[in-house]
Formats: sequence, structure tokens, C-alpha cells
Amino acid sequence: MNTTENITTHLNQKTTWKIAFLLLLLLASLMSLLSLAPITQSSIYHLFADSRQYFLIKNFFDVFSNLPFLVIGVYGYLYCRRSTKSANNNAWMMMFLGIALVGIGSAYYHYQPDYDTLFWDRLPMTIAFMSLFSAITGEYISEKITSSLLLPIILFGISSVIYWYFSNDLRLYLWVQLAPLLTITIVMMLFKSRYSHQWLLLVALAFYLLAKVTEFYDDYIFQWTLETLSGHSIKHLLASISCYFILLMLMRRKDLSSTF
Repeated sequence: MNTTENITTHLNQKTTWKIAFLLLLLLASLMSLLSLAPITQSSIYHLFADSRQYFLIKNFFDVFSNLPFLVIGVYGYLYCRRSTKSANNNAWMMMFLGIALVGIGSAYYHYQPDYDTLFWDRLPMTIAFMSLFSAITGEYISEKITSSLLLPIILFGISSVIYWYFSNDLRLYLWVQLAPLLTITIVMMLFKSRYSHQWLLLVALAFYLLAKVTEFYDDYIFQWTLETLSGHSIKHLLASISCYFILLMLMRRKDLSSTF
């Protein structure tokens, strides 16, 4: 075996172990959640801090703050549709389609927040999360993975919401949200992308985590802003900014492999 073949074999072995570690991590996180007692949806979840009505729209700011999702989702979908076709491009398109649908589903839920409408809020989220999961693994590991993984994991994500709706058990749905976050950070440490501007993914992740914090302190933020804007409304805006940074990454990046 010559030197080139030795190097290729070594790299393939290293890649195999990295993929095995990633799969083990994801499986361990899933098993850890499933080992817990069922996590039920509390009825007080639907009691948001800001219930003000404007222009005959109940919970106006929680409804209206979803508009950026729709705008960014539609623009991102159209941008990806016009760009170079690839297996990864399909994943990015599906992610932005999911984001656009989040804008509609979340607005519908917040107009009349209850258990049934929450289903239409969470369903498109799983499309966005699982498509992001597929896109990241495809760009850092193999596009062949994306082409074979995209549809099955989107269906898995949708199934997690259906399972929650009929069983009132959130464990699978929580994992669907957790998996892409684990994937972004771990994959970026283990593998290299051939594209530039990957740091924008970390910016997007930071804004999403900040969005989750403001969601948790919904009422406190509403009181702190003298009942101007609630934590949940701010959460929508921060999460949409997170989506924007992913779009910005796709728009600005360059294929570094083509420069050699």
C-alpha cells in the first residue's frame, strides 16, 4: 500500500470513529430522555404574560411577533431554490419551509392558545429542526447522508409531535429539539466544512439559546419592560434572528474547496 492509500485509510478510520461517537452521543441523549418518566404538558403552559388585544386580535404581540418567521422562511426557501442544486440544498429548503410554517402555526396557536392549537405550532418546528439536522450532517460529513436521511428524520420529527398529542408525553419532541443543537456544536468540533462563514451557525445557536431564556422568563420580562413586551414575544424575535443568521451564512459563504 502506497503513502496516499495509507493516508486515505487513516482518514477514513478517523471519520468512522467520529461518526460512531456522534451516533453514540445522539443515541445516549435519546435513551436518557426515554428513561425518564413521561413528561406531560402542563395546562399553565398556555397562560402567557401578555394577553392584550389590538385590532380585534387576541394576544396581539405574541401573534404578530411570528411575522419574521414567515418572511425569513419564504425568502430563505426562494433563495435556496434559486441556488445550486444539491442534496444539502433540499435540506435547507425544507428547513426554511418549516420556518415559514412556524410563522403561521405559532400565530394560530397564540391567537387561541390551547392543547389542540399547540399541535400546529410544534409540527412545523420539527420540520425545521430535522431539516437543519440533516443539512448540518450533510455539509460536514457526507451529502449522501443528507439525501437518504432527510425524509426519514422529518417523518420521525412529525411522529414525535403526533406521539405527544395522543399520549401527552413530550420526551420524543424534546429530543427532536435537542438533537440539532447537539449536532451543530459537536459536528463543528469533529469535522470540517468546505464552506466559509460557519461561525454564523454559532451566532444563530447563541440567539436561539437566548430565545429559550426569554421564553422561560416570560412574565418577569413583561413586568420589567413595564408591560411593553413579554418574554415570549421577545423569544419569537430572537428565534427569528437565529434563523436570519443561518440564511446570512448561506448567502455569504464560499466553497473553499474550489479555491484550491
